[in-house]
Amino acid sequence: MQYHIILTERCNLKCKYCYEKSMQEFDNGLGEKWDYDEDTPFDSEVSIDKLKKFIKPEDRLIFYGGEPLVMVEKIKEIMDNLDCKFGIQTNGILLKRLPIEYIKRIDKMLVSIDGDSERTNFNRSKGVYEIVIKNLKELRSRGYSGEIVVRMTLLFSDLFKQVKHLISLIEEEIINSIHWQIDAGFYKFDFDKEKFSEFVKEYNKNISQLVNWWTNEIRNGKVYLIYPFLGIFNRIIGWDKETKLPCGSGYENFTVNTSGKISSCPIMNSVKKFYCGDIEKGIEKEIHVQDDECEKCLNFKICGGRCLYWRDAKLWSPEGDKLICETIGYLINSIKEKVPEIENLLKKGIVKKEQFEYEKYFGPEIIP
Repeated sequence: MQYHIILTERCNLKCKYCYEKSMQEFDNGLGEKWDYDEDTPFDSEVSIDKLKKFIKPEDRLIFYGGEPLVMVEKIKEIMDNLDCKFGIQTNGILLKRLPIEYIKRIDKMLVSIDGDSERTNFNRSKGVYEIVIKNLKELRSRGYSGEIVVRMTLLFSDLFKQVKHLISLIEEEIINSIHWQIDAGFYKFDFDKEKFSEFVKEYNKNISQLVNWWTNEIRNGKVYLIYPFLGIFNRIIGWDKETKLPCGSGYENFTVNTSGKISSCPIMNSVKKFYCGDIEKGIEKEIHVQDDECEKCLNFKICGGRCLYWRDAKLWSPEGDKLICETIGYLINSIKEKVPEIENLLKKGIVKKEQFEYEKYFGPEIIP
């Protein structure tokens, strides 16, 4: 099982798509729709002894925030006392705070980089890209061999350009893999039909470019670890027979919030509706996407509903959500078109099944 543990709601950055949008949206209506647990503390008050009893050796505990490295002493305390696998989702700025002997025990690291330096610094703040890349290079030079997944938040449609830049970081052996999430449907105020329609048009063109490039590399025996492509391909071809949310939220991936309650997802960590138990009693129920529109869709068994938060919150209008679904359908169909050729390359031995394998449920959402 994968567990995100929220160490704090604090963060050392003020990103455009997180902090700035939050500051513009004080009333999105969710306070009336959902019952929030107002007793949830800002910083983790989870008992180490209780956590130790709850987490099993085969589980992975993923440090999450806010920015988890703001709470570096809490991380060290947990790692000193728990026998399990570890992961972290971080903006990468404070990586030097955690001693290398702890870093080396973290086998999965999701680092927020939004593409090249221009794009990342625009979204996050001047100089952020350079600091993060320097930190990652230093980790590699000191012997860190875990998987580093770049998690890109996509505000602009230039996906191909930005992913190709990140591919260069794979070639330099700084990172291993790439995931992106479209910044769409997570805030009520930011839907503009005309602008987002244009985004979708250009984004889909970029998907075609990227899928064609990825397939061409496969022809040469190279499979780049682009999580949305891997996850969708594995479901289409039948290697992954699961049909629920590809991120695993609510059934394979849970969140321990700052009070020790267990939620289906870190985004809804203090929403009572999404509580699944606590670290004393354990997981008492699973939570899945329940949406009539989703269940009627031909892509549902691959997409799984995209995102539990998005489908339940419904912050955008139906026409906005339809446009988001259009991007998903286009992505799935673009991969489907390449499946016969890739299957043929597999039969010929040009690529092997193992090259398409990836570990599920530890953070990458798969469906952007």
